[in-house]
Amino acid sequence: MRQLLQNAALACATALLLVACSDDEQTAPPAPPPPEVEVMTVDPRPIPNIIELPGRVQAVRIAEIRARVNGIIQERLYEEGTDVEVGTPLFQIDPREMRANLKAAKAALERAEATALNAAQDVKRYKGLVAKQAISQQEYDTALATLRTAKADVSQAEANVQSAELELEYTTVESPIEGRAGRAQVTEGALVSASEGTLLTTVEQFDPVYVNFAQSSSDLLQIRAQLASGALKLPEDGRVEVKLILENGAEYPHLGYVNFYAMSIDESTGTVAVRAEFPNPDRLLLPGQFVRARVNAGIRPNGVLIPQRAVMVNDQAARVLLVGEDDKVASREVELGELQGSNWIIRSGLDAGDVVIVEGGGSVRSGAPVRTIPFEREEPPEPSEPPTSSEPAP
Repeated sequence: MRQLLQNAALACATALLLVACSDDEQTAPPAPPPPEVEVMTVDPRPIPNIIELPGRVQAVRIAEIRARVNGIIQERLYEEGTDVEVGTPLFQIDPREMRANLKAAKAALERAEATALNAAQDVKRYKGLVAKQAISQQEYDTALATLRTAKADVSQAEANVQSAELELEYTTVESPIEGRAGRAQVTEGALVSASEGTLLTTVEQFDPVYVNFAQSSSDLLQIRAQLASGALKLPEDGRVEVKLILENGAEYPHLGYVNFYAMSIDESTGTVAVRAEFPNPDRLLLPGQFVRARVNAGIRPNGVLIPQRAVMVNDQAARVLLVGEDDKVASREVELGELQGSNWIIRSGLDAGDVVIVEGGGSVRSGAPVRTIPFEREEPPEPSEPPTSSEPAP
């Protein structure tokens, strides 16, 4: 009986143990799935090399209208702030003194011409007399010298007349260029001086206009090295396009082109002066205005562009996370180029076909498995026809 009870207890304990083990197997949690990340495949393609630089607008031509004769301002002949043409009268200086000087110069010319005519007649008479030995050779030579002196006096008198005519002409101050006339710096009754060059007003030409900006010498050297290596190419015509962003963030509707860059480096700033020309038919650009210039400094034939969020940047380097063929994460160092909008240009470190993690990489570690889904991004605009020129960029 005792043995029977012991066997029954052992059987019950064994059953309970089997039930407990079965419950543990059923409640054990399954292994979590790999995290999901959004990825993109590196696909090199031609992309524009955009450099953004601050700039200032400058008038193409600025004429400082200054007095060229002494006198009193009689009248202002233009309306301030209006457009003027070449030759438009701007000021009238009292011309009476210049008219009197012109009359005196003309009178002196007439007197010199009369003296020269008389000297010519004397030489004509003396020529026949000296042949007959009626007068000495010395008297004839003196008559010739007098004629030459009289002719020189005529030339001097003619020059004085021309000078007096110019001074009379300068009493009407005209615009030498087409443009917008500024505020008058003098009023009626003001005394102006030619020797001091009294400023009367300014005329500025606003269409087209220049935009001046500066590029660092290191960037210039880098661009030239990339042109030499073929990593960067300019358009066939060699024209470098520039777009402007105005102070309110709007894009200026007209394209400009670089038309000058200095062949020397500013020692104080380490930059190279660059200038672009823009049409300005609507007068949206004004001299002195601040703008941001986006210079299309060539095309990268095999450029790599990835979203900014895919790049991890620290003081030492920039890195991206890649997904290998085994669906495991690997970290790789890259060299960054310019930032275009929300995308980085990658100069080196990525090859065609590399799979880059764009979203979800913050929660994974190198070597960990992941599940991938495609990342959808807005494609950058396609550049114009692939260039072949290798001219140096500014």
